[in-house]
This record gives sequence, structure tokens and C-alpha cells, in this order.
Amino acid sequence: MTKSETIGLTDLFASRRYFRKFETIISHLGRVAGVMEAEGDLDRGEVKILTRYIAELTFTFRALSQKYLLVGRDTGRFFGSLSIDAHESGFPAADEIITMASDAQQAERHLAGVPSADALKKQMVEVVVGERAVPTKLQFAMSQRLYYEELLRGQLFWPRNDPQAVWTGNISEERRTFRLHWAVYDSQVNLPVIYMMEVEDSGRTALPKDQRRWPEAQAHLMAQALGGLKLVTIAKGFDEDFDDLHPKRLRRFHVGPMYSSAFTKQSGPISQVLEAARAPEGQDWSLVWTEEDLLSERVMTERSGWFSSVEREVFALDPFAGRGAETGTTRMERSIVLPARPYQALEELNPPGFASVRKFVVSPAGRVLRY
Repeated sequence: MTKSETIGLTDLFASRRYFRKFETIISHLGRVAGVMEAEGDLDRGEVKILTRYIAELTFTFRALSQKYLLVGRDTGRFFGSLSIDAHESGFPAADEIITMASDAQQAERHLAGVPSADALKKQMVEVVVGERAVPTKLQFAMSQRLYYEELLRGQLFWPRNDPQAVWTGNISEERRTFRLHWAVYDSQVNLPVIYMMEVEDSGRTALPKDQRRWPEAQAHLMAQALGGLKLVTIAKGFDEDFDDLHPKRLRRFHVGPMYSSAFTKQSGPISQVLEAARAPEGQDWSLVWTEEDLLSERVMTERSGWFSSVEREVFALDPFAGRGAETGTTRMERSIVLPARPYQALEELNPPGFASVRKFVVSPAGRVLRY
């Protein structure tokens, strides 16, 4: 695992550029998911889940941008700067997301102690007109108010986003199907990670309404939501712990790393690509999107006690060069999202290892083309 290198964005203009860059990048991801749906890689339900998490990431960055709106300015109070993983992530350090979740618990208390937005604006005008000064302290108070208001609205990407179940139909009266989804902000690599599991439920009570199994299943999946665990390990553990829940497919989506010549210290071919692109500000970036996929190949029956038996899934592992045993997946697919100039540089340099990577090229107008 590559060691992370956390730096603080202490310069006001660098901080603003960083948030603008991510606002642009995340705005493209929903359209990338739409292209994947059009080409049959995702269905409508899967796109809906992914775009929901992408929206939550958007709101998270919006909240953090308010928190650090006046970084580097003399506000009369030290409040730090945004920490980002500048080596192999490009995203904020996990501690930022953890702190944000803690702040959300106390948002109402903080807002109760801050004047209203209208009152702050009125005081700012009085300072500008009456004292002919920049109302920095009031601006800071306003930024913190906007930060806590954003937290209070909710729908952000938290360190842990607990499993939810979407009913996808019945195979029979005794067997229902659900798509479970959950997400974490992986503190080992400082990246958002999204999980989806397709499950057949042969229990008496539908899983989301089962007051015993559903909390147990949620707790189990969150405990296993670790980037270092192979998908086959997670799926087998779930299959063995719940005799009447049958995982048929498990996927994991890694959003990132984000590489940018302005903010990250990338190594290898991507560094040469971004350097050769000489792209203008706002277009000097690339985002990696990785999907791991594990499918059940068949079902076998095991004895359970003296008189009963249970179903167990046998998962298909990638047969090529033994990589399935190594990765714990049926397949793994890497994509890269990038603007036109870096894509042109990538094509011209043609570095090894990129031939099998899907390329999604985005334009400032929002158009997405796949190569």
C-alpha cells in the first residue's frame, strides 16, 4: 500500500482552486455513470445509487469549502486548513470527513450561538461603510454559519454510510431479491468507496423488515467494509454468517485517486501525461474510477445439523493467469476520467498499462465521450 502524504492548503487562492476543481470533476461523474448505463455497463437502479453517493460527495465538498472559505486570512481565530492526501489520493484526508461528522452532531448548538445571516450581513455593511475596513471576522462568522447549515441539511458523504436495501423483485413467494448498497471513506487510502450487493432472501420476513437479521446484516457489512479485504472474503463471510441470505453479486467502486499537477505528487506515466498536456487551469487533472466485480458461479448444498441443509455460493474468480485468486474478483475494470488535453497527451505518449483502461473524456460543456 502506498504511503499517504498529507499537506494543508494554507493559501487562500490554492484552496479556492482546489474546491473549484473538485466541483468540476464531481459534476462530470454523474454523466459518466449515464454513459455507462447507455452502454449497458450499469442499469438504471445502479446509476441511481451511484449518482446519489456522487451528490453526497458534492455536498461534502460544498460544506468543506464553506468551512475553509477564509483560510490564510487573519480572522482573529486559528481554524487550520484543509488537509489533502497529496500523494496517491488527491482527496481530503479522512480526518477531515471524521471531523465533519463530529461537527454535524453539534451543528444546532453552533448555529444557536451565531447571529443570523441577515444580522451578519448588516454588521458587515456597517463595518465597510462606517469603519472603511474589511469585515474579515464577520466574514469568518458567516462562513462558519454556512458550514453548519450545510451539515444540518444532511445528505453528505460520511465516514460510514450504513447499508440500505432496495427491493428488486420476487423469484417466488418464499424468495425475494434485494440490492444492498453502502459506502465508506476509506481512511487507509483517503478515498470514497461504494459497495453494492445483490442478494436473494429466503427468510420468512423480508430482510429490511426483519428486526433481527437486518441490523445484524448491516453491522456485518460495515465491519467488513475495508479496502484491504478481497471481495471474495467479504462475500463468503456474509454467505456463511446468514444461511437465508444468498449473495449473488458483490461490487466495489473506488472513486479516485485524483491526479492534478497543481495539487498532487503523482509518480509514473500519469505524471508525464499531465506535464505533457500543459492544460490550462481547471483542466489539468485526471480521476481514476475502479470497479471490482464478484459473481456467484453456482450453488452447492451443505448439511446443517442432523436433518437440514443450507445453500452456499461458489464464486467465479478471474481465470486469466491466476489473477482471480490474487484479486479475489471475477473481474476488475479500471477507468480514467479526464479532459481533452490530458487525453490527447495520453494518446500521444501511449504509456504501457493504459491500453486496457477505459477513457472517459469530458468537455467544459459537460459532454462525455468514451474511448
